[in-house]
Amino acid sequence: MKYLSLVLAAGFLMAALPAQAEMSDDDVFAALFVNRLEYRVQPGGDMAVAEGQLRIGNDEHKLVGKADIDYLISSGRYEKAEFQLRYQRMVSDFFDLHIGVRQDLKPSPNRTYAVIGASGLAPQWFEIDASAFVSEKGDLSLRLDADYDILITQRLVLQPALTLDAALSDDRDTDIAAGLTSLETGLRLRYEIEREFAPYIGVNWERKLGATSSLVRTSGEDPDILSFVAGVRLMF
Repeated sequence: MKYLSLVLAAGFLMAALPAQAEMSDDDVFAALFVNRLEYRVQPGGDMAVAEGQLRIGNDEHKLVGKADIDYLISSGRYEKAEFQLRYQRMVSDFFDLHIGVRQDLKPSPNRTYAVIGASGLAPQWFEIDASAFVSEKGDLSLRLDADYDILITQRLVLQPALTLDAALSDDRDTDIAAGLTSLETGLRLRYEIEREFAPYIGVNWERKLGATSSLVRTSGEDPDILSFVAGVRLMF
Protein backbone atom coordinates (compact mmCIF):
# COMPACT_ATOMS: atom_id res chain seq x y z
CA MET A 1 0.00 0.00 0.00
CA LYS A 2 2.92 2.35 -0.55
CA TYR A 3 0.99 4.28 -3.21
CA LEU A 4 -1.86 4.95 -0.78
CA SER A 5 0.62 6.28 1.81
CA LEU A 6 2.06 8.65 -0.78
CA VAL A 7 -1.43 9.92 -1.68
CA LEU A 8 -2.28 10.63 1.96
CA ALA A 9 1.05 12.38 2.56
CA ALA A 10 0.50 14.54 -0.51
CA GLY A 11 -2.96 15.46 0.78
CA PHE A 12 -1.58 16.76 4.07
CA LEU A 13 1.01 18.81 2.18
CA MET A 14 -1.68 20.18 -0.13
CA ALA A 15 -3.81 21.37 2.79
CA ALA A 16 -0.80 23.26 4.16
CA LEU A 17 -0.07 25.10 0.89
CA PRO A 18 -0.84 28.83 0.82
CA ALA A 19 -3.23 29.98 -1.88
CA GLN A 20 -1.47 32.05 -4.55
CA ALA A 21 -4.41 34.14 -5.73
CA GLU A 22 -5.95 37.03 -3.83
CA MET A 23 -9.39 36.22 -2.52
CA SER A 24 -12.18 38.58 -3.47
CA ASP A 25 -15.07 36.72 -1.87
CA ASP A 26 -15.00 34.20 0.98
CA ASP A 27 -18.75 33.52 0.88
CA VAL A 28 -19.70 29.86 0.72
CA PHE A 29 -21.59 28.86 -2.43
CA ALA A 30 -23.21 25.71 -3.77
CA ALA A 31 -23.53 24.91 -7.47
CA LEU A 32 -24.67 21.87 -9.45
CA PHE A 33 -23.22 21.27 -12.92
CA VAL A 34 -24.80 18.56 -15.08
CA ASN A 35 -22.22 18.51 -17.85
CA ARG A 36 -23.84 15.65 -19.75
CA LEU A 37 -27.37 14.30 -19.60
CA GLU A 38 -27.62 12.47 -22.88
CA TYR A 39 -29.05 9.64 -24.96
CA ARG A 40 -26.57 7.65 -27.08
CA VAL A 41 -27.58 5.71 -30.17
CA GLN A 42 -24.95 3.01 -30.66
CA PRO A 43 -24.40 -0.60 -31.82
CA GLY A 44 -25.26 -3.21 -29.23
CA GLY A 45 -27.97 -1.13 -27.54
CA ASP A 46 -28.70 2.52 -26.81
CA MET A 47 -27.39 4.09 -23.64
CA ALA A 48 -28.36 6.87 -21.21
CA VAL A 49 -25.45 8.84 -19.70
CA ALA A 50 -25.38 11.26 -16.78
CA GLU A 51 -22.21 13.07 -15.68
CA GLY A 52 -21.96 16.03 -13.34
CA GLN A 53 -20.68 17.50 -10.11
CA LEU A 54 -21.84 19.36 -7.02
CA ARG A 55 -19.50 22.01 -5.59
CA ILE A 56 -19.79 23.50 -2.12
CA GLY A 57 -17.29 26.05 -0.77
CA ASN A 58 -15.55 29.23 -1.81
CA ASP A 59 -12.83 30.06 -4.33
CA GLU A 60 -10.05 28.75 -2.11
CA HIS A 61 -11.62 25.64 -0.54
CA LYS A 62 -14.24 23.39 -2.16
CA LEU A 63 -15.91 20.08 -1.43
CA VAL A 64 -16.77 18.46 -4.77
CA GLY A 65 -18.97 15.45 -5.39
CA LYS A 66 -18.78 13.88 -8.85
CA ALA A 67 -20.94 11.24 -10.52
CA ASP A 68 -20.51 9.43 -13.85
CA ILE A 69 -23.23 6.91 -14.76
CA ASP A 70 -23.82 4.83 -17.92
CA TYR A 71 -27.09 2.89 -18.20
CA LEU A 72 -27.57 0.38 -21.04
CA ILE A 73 -31.24 0.75 -21.91
CA SER A 74 -31.68 -2.40 -24.01
CA SER A 75 -30.54 -4.74 -21.22
CA GLY A 76 -31.68 -2.60 -18.29
CA ARG A 77 -28.32 -2.58 -16.52
CA TYR A 78 -25.69 -0.09 -15.37
CA GLU A 79 -22.41 -0.36 -17.27
CA LYS A 80 -20.70 2.27 -15.11
CA ALA A 81 -21.55 3.91 -11.79
CA GLU A 82 -18.59 5.95 -10.53
CA PHE A 83 -18.70 8.45 -7.67
CA GLN A 84 -16.01 10.73 -6.25
CA LEU A 85 -15.82 12.98 -3.21
CA ARG A 86 -12.94 15.48 -3.28
CA TYR A 87 -11.47 18.30 -1.29
CA GLN A 88 -10.11 20.93 -3.69
CA ARG A 89 -7.61 23.64 -2.75
CA MET A 90 -6.79 26.63 -4.95
CA VAL A 91 -3.05 26.93 -5.62
CA SER A 92 -3.11 29.54 -8.40
CA ASP A 93 -5.56 31.76 -10.26
CA PHE A 94 -6.36 28.90 -12.63
CA PHE A 95 -5.65 25.63 -10.83
CA ASP A 96 -6.85 23.58 -7.87
CA LEU A 97 -5.19 20.56 -6.33
CA HIS A 98 -7.58 17.85 -5.17
CA ILE A 99 -7.60 14.80 -2.94
CA GLY A 100 -10.41 12.44 -2.07
CA VAL A 101 -12.00 9.07 -2.60
CA ARG A 102 -13.61 7.31 -5.59
CA GLN A 103 -16.14 4.48 -5.38
CA ASP A 104 -17.01 2.32 -8.40
CA LEU A 105 -20.29 0.46 -7.92
CA LYS A 106 -20.21 -0.77 -11.52
CA PRO A 107 -18.65 -2.63 -13.21
CA SER A 108 -18.37 -5.49 -10.74
CA PRO A 109 -16.49 -6.18 -8.57
CA ASN A 110 -16.75 -2.87 -6.70
CA ARG A 111 -13.54 -0.89 -6.25
CA THR A 112 -12.60 1.91 -3.83
CA TYR A 113 -9.77 4.32 -4.66
CA ALA A 114 -7.84 7.16 -3.09
CA VAL A 115 -7.64 10.12 -5.48
CA ILE A 116 -5.11 12.92 -5.94
CA GLY A 117 -4.62 15.32 -8.83
CA ALA A 118 -5.08 18.79 -10.28
CA SER A 119 -7.80 20.53 -12.29
CA GLY A 120 -8.27 23.90 -13.92
CA LEU A 121 -7.55 25.92 -17.04
CA ALA A 122 -4.39 25.13 -18.97
CA PRO A 123 -2.80 27.54 -21.50
CA GLN A 124 -5.03 28.28 -24.51
CA TRP A 125 -8.06 27.82 -22.18
CA PHE A 126 -8.20 24.04 -22.23
CA GLU A 127 -10.09 22.77 -19.19
CA ILE A 128 -8.29 19.75 -17.77
CA ASP A 129 -8.67 17.32 -14.88
CA ALA A 130 -5.72 15.01 -14.19
CA SER A 131 -5.99 12.37 -11.44
CA ALA A 132 -4.10 9.42 -10.01
CA PHE A 133 -6.11 6.61 -8.37
CA VAL A 134 -4.92 3.99 -5.89
CA SER A 135 -7.28 1.06 -5.27
CA GLU A 136 -7.68 -0.80 -1.99
CA LYS A 137 -5.58 -3.53 -3.64
CA GLY A 138 -2.72 -1.08 -4.22
CA ASP A 139 -3.24 -0.82 -8.01
CA LEU A 140 -2.31 2.59 -9.47
CA SER A 141 -4.15 4.12 -12.43
CA LEU A 142 -4.18 7.52 -14.13
CA ARG A 143 -6.78 9.60 -15.96
CA LEU A 144 -6.70 12.78 -18.02
CA ASP A 145 -9.90 14.64 -18.96
CA ALA A 146 -9.68 17.62 -21.32
CA ASP A 147 -12.20 19.73 -23.19
CA TYR A 148 -12.27 23.04 -25.03
CA ASP A 149 -15.09 25.43 -25.94
CA ILE A 150 -15.05 26.90 -29.47
CA LEU A 151 -17.46 29.83 -29.72
CA ILE A 152 -19.14 29.84 -33.13
CA THR A 153 -21.56 32.55 -31.98
CA GLN A 154 -22.39 33.95 -28.55
CA ARG A 155 -24.86 31.07 -28.04
CA LEU A 156 -23.58 28.30 -30.33
CA VAL A 157 -20.58 26.41 -28.89
CA LEU A 158 -18.63 23.47 -30.30
CA GLN A 159 -16.90 21.38 -27.62
CA PRO A 160 -14.29 18.70 -28.39
CA ALA A 161 -13.51 16.50 -25.38
CA LEU A 162 -11.08 13.70 -24.56
CA THR A 163 -10.59 11.19 -21.74
CA LEU A 164 -7.48 8.99 -21.58
CA ASP A 165 -7.02 6.23 -18.97
CA ALA A 166 -3.90 4.25 -18.07
CA ALA A 167 -3.02 1.58 -15.50
CA LEU A 168 0.32 0.68 -13.97
CA SER A 169 -0.75 -2.85 -13.06
CA ASP A 170 -3.27 -5.50 -14.08
CA ASP A 171 -6.72 -5.81 -12.51
CA ARG A 172 -8.10 -8.79 -14.43
CA ASP A 173 -11.31 -8.91 -12.36
CA THR A 174 -12.36 -5.63 -14.01
CA ASP A 175 -10.79 -6.38 -17.43
CA ILE A 176 -7.96 -3.89 -16.94
CA ALA A 177 -4.40 -4.58 -18.12
CA ALA A 178 -1.28 -2.50 -17.50
CA GLY A 179 -0.61 0.26 -20.03
CA LEU A 180 -2.95 2.65 -21.81
CA THR A 181 -6.41 1.18 -21.21
CA SER A 182 -9.03 3.39 -22.89
CA LEU A 183 -9.60 6.48 -24.99
CA GLU A 184 -12.89 8.36 -25.22
CA THR A 185 -13.33 11.37 -27.45
CA GLY A 186 -16.35 13.33 -28.54
CA LEU A 187 -17.57 16.41 -30.38
CA ARG A 188 -20.72 18.16 -29.14
CA LEU A 189 -22.49 21.20 -30.56
CA ARG A 190 -24.62 23.00 -27.98
CA TYR A 191 -26.96 25.96 -28.14
CA GLU A 192 -27.07 28.01 -24.94
CA ILE A 193 -30.69 29.13 -24.71
CA GLU A 194 -29.56 30.35 -21.32
CA ARG A 195 -26.14 29.75 -19.78
CA GLU A 196 -27.89 27.36 -17.38
CA PHE A 197 -29.72 25.41 -20.10
CA ALA A 198 -28.03 24.22 -23.29
CA PRO A 199 -29.30 21.35 -25.48
CA TYR A 200 -26.73 19.68 -27.74
CA ILE A 201 -26.09 17.03 -30.37
CA GLY A 202 -22.87 15.28 -31.29
CA VAL A 203 -20.81 12.13 -31.70
CA ASN A 204 -18.82 10.10 -29.17
CA TRP A 205 -16.17 7.42 -29.75
CA GLU A 206 -14.79 4.98 -27.19
CA ARG A 207 -11.90 2.59 -27.72
CA LYS A 208 -10.26 0.13 -25.35
CA LEU A 209 -6.50 0.10 -25.86
CA GLY A 210 -3.60 -2.36 -25.65
CA ALA A 211 -4.02 -5.58 -23.71
CA THR A 212 -7.24 -4.23 -22.15
CA SER A 213 -8.82 -4.38 -25.61
CA SER A 214 -8.07 -8.11 -25.79
CA LEU A 215 -9.54 -8.72 -22.34
CA VAL A 216 -12.73 -6.88 -23.25
CA ARG A 217 -13.06 -8.75 -26.54
CA THR A 218 -12.55 -12.08 -24.76
CA SER A 219 -15.39 -11.24 -22.35
CA GLY A 220 -17.70 -10.77 -25.35
CA GLU A 221 -17.84 -6.96 -25.50
CA ASP A 222 -16.95 -4.62 -28.35
CA PRO A 223 -13.77 -2.63 -27.61
CA ASP A 224 -14.70 0.04 -30.19
CA ILE A 225 -18.00 1.97 -29.98
CA LEU A 226 -19.18 4.96 -32.03
CA SER A 227 -22.29 6.75 -30.71
CA PHE A 228 -24.54 9.55 -31.90
CA VAL A 229 -25.69 11.65 -28.95
CA ALA A 230 -28.38 14.16 -28.03
CA GLY A 231 -28.67 15.74 -24.62
CA VAL A 232 -28.71 18.81 -22.45
CA ARG A 233 -26.21 20.62 -20.24
CA LEU A 234 -27.59 22.16 -17.04
CA MET A 235 -26.35 24.45 -14.30
CA PHE A 236 -28.11 25.31 -11.04
